[in-house]
Amino acid sequence: MPSTRTCVLAGIVAAAATATLTLPAQAGTPAPPDRSTARCAYPAKILDLTGWKLTLPTGEDEDPTEITQPELATFSAKPWFRAAADCDAVRFRAAVNGVTTGGSSYPRAELREMTDDGEDEAAWSTTDGTHTLVVTEAFTALPKDKPHLVGAQVHGGDDDVTVFRLEGSSLYITEGDDRHHHLVTDDYELGTEFEARFVAEDGEIDVYYNGRLQTTIAHEGDTNYFKAGAYTQANCDNSAPCAANNYGEVRISSIKATHS
Repeated sequence: MPSTRTCVLAGIVAAAATATLTLPAQAGTPAPPDRSTARCAYPAKILDLTGWKLTLPTGEDEDPTEITQPELATFSAKPWFRAAADCDAVRFRAAVNGVTTGGSSYPRAELREMTDDGEDEAAWSTTDGTHTLVVTEAFTALPKDKPHLVGAQVHGGDDDVTVFRLEGSSLYITEGDDRHHHLVTDDYELGTEFEARFVAEDGEIDVYYNGRLQTTIAHEGDTNYFKAGAYTQANCDNSAPCAANNYGEVRISSIKATHS
């Protein structure tokens, strides 16, 4: 029969075999990288931005910052253009006091469609081929006093052709200067994700919301292109405070433009 000493030693050996050894961290040893942050350090890690350029509400008066490829592939600009904390979307923000383009009095943090891997500006015809944009997005913040914000659009030449435009809780699809052409819903809640889709062919643009056709707009032209992001429809003349914390923001989780 084993002695008491033998049993105690056997128990110690068994415990040592199953124990998890924890050593104190050495001073000055760097922590391992946060892989969840590293994988979405840039918006281009989340969205395919190969065929786009970015306009920001920063820079000089009527000469806003533009970022093109290949710089866009490793670019972010907090808080105007950044990956969401959960790495599943990109946030676009434009404050009412932001820099505007020469052709608009409203600031934007917005993508503009390009061709040839981002080298040239896109310009396509509604009467030649089929041109489709699908954006999954959510409006997440509106400017004060004039809570109007555009999230996606078909642009033609020097003016927009049709856009998804939120005014308070009313989401509209516009037609040219008619900003209330078609009411999608009068009960939109900030943060609600939806799919916006434009399909342009045969001189018309079909506009879909969550897969359902909402309206068809007649339009013929050969200088068209897609845009998406946060195009704030307010500025310091009609929205207070005139400050960076008064802004419109859009969250985009997917975007794809195709042409056939």
